[in-house]
Amino acid sequence: MKKEENIKVGISIGDLNGIGAEIVLKTFEDPRMLEFCTPVIFASIKTMTFLKNHFKINVNLNGIQSADKIIPQKINVWNVWNDHVKIQFGKEDTKVGEFAIRSLEAATKALKEGNVDVLVTAPINKHNIQSDTFKFPGHTDYLAQELEGNSLMLMVADSLRVGLLTDHVPVKDIASHITPKLIKEKIETIYHSLQMDFKIRKPKIAVLGINPHTGDNGVIGVEDDKVLRPTLEAIKKTGKLVFGPYAADSFFGSNNYTNFDAIIASYHDQGLIPFKTLSFGQGVNYTAGLNKVRTSPDHGTAFEIAGKNVADNSSFKEAVFKALEIFKNRIEFEEITKNPLKFNQKKI
Repeated sequence: MKKEENIKVGISIGDLNGIGAEIVLKTFEDPRMLEFCTPVIFASIKTMTFLKNHFKINVNLNGIQSADKIIPQKINVWNVWNDHVKIQFGKEDTKVGEFAIRSLEAATKALKEGNVDVLVTAPINKHNIQSDTFKFPGHTDYLAQELEGNSLMLMVADSLRVGLLTDHVPVKDIASHITPKLIKEKIETIYHSLQMDFKIRKPKIAVLGINPHTGDNGVIGVEDDKVLRPTLEAIKKTGKLVFGPYAADSFFGSNNYTNFDAIIASYHDQGLIPFKTLSFGQGVNYTAGLNKVRTSPDHGTAFEIAGKNVADNSSFKEAVFKALEIFKNRIEFEEITKNPLKFNQKKI
C-alpha cells in the first residue's frame, strides 16, 4: 500500500438524472477539499461541464484520458465516453443507466489497477442499470465480485456502525439465508474491519435477532434459538466480544446501541431504518471486508429533487472523508502488524 499523501479518490458518477453529479460537484466546489485528496470523476468532460453550468457551480475541471494525466489537487474528469447524454432530471432512463454502469466499471478497473486509491460511488437507480451484462442489485454485489475479500454492508456515522447479515434479500427469503456459516463469516468480516479500518483493538459487537422478540422461546419462530443463538455462543468461545441476539424493536430506542462498537442486523430494514433515523444526511455506506476501500452516501438518486439545485451534499462529503480515513488507517494497520515491536512502543 502506498503512502497516504495525495490520495486519489475515484468517483463513479451514478445516475445522471438524479442528484449524484450535483452532490459531487458541490463537494469539490469547496477548494479546501483539494487539500485532502485528488478527485478523479469517471464520466466525460462534456457531460460534467454541462452539469456544472446547469447548477452554476464554480469549479475548474481537468479532462483526462489516462491515469498518467491526473493532476494532483485538481478535479480530474476521466473521459469514459464521448457520446452525447440526454439528461432529463428525475426521469428513469435505461440509456442513462448504461452510462452509470460504464462509469462504475471504469472506476472499478482503475481501482483494481492502482490508478486511484479509493472509490466513492454516487447513487444509482437499481432498476435501470439491469442488462444482459449487468445483473446486480447494487454496488455492493458488483464490487464483491470484482474485488477480493468477503463484502459486508456497513453503515457508519461517527461511533454508530450498523452491519447486515443479509442485505438486498427479499423479506420472505431472509431466514433461509441466515446460516451458521454466514453468521460466522459476517462477524469475522466486521470484527477484522473494526480492527483494521477503525483502529478498535478489541471490538464489542451486538447482534440483533431474526424474529420479533428474538422468537419468544419459539412462539414467534425458531431461527433465533436454533441458528443464531448457538452460533453466537460458539463464536464467543473463540474470545470475541459478541453479544445477543437482542430484540430489535427496543435496542436503539433504549440507547443500548451506544454500548457497542458495531451492531449487526439480520436484514436490511432492521438495520437501516434506525440507522438513517439517527443519522440521515451524515451517514456513510461502507463496503467492509474487501481489499479496496469503497464508500457512498447513505441516500439514493432522489429523483424528486434532481436538477433543482437543492440537494444536500453532506453525506457524499462524509463518504469522501471516511474513505480517506479508512485508507490511512489501513496503512497504519499494515505497518504495525508487520512490526509488533513498533506497535508496543507506541502504546507505552
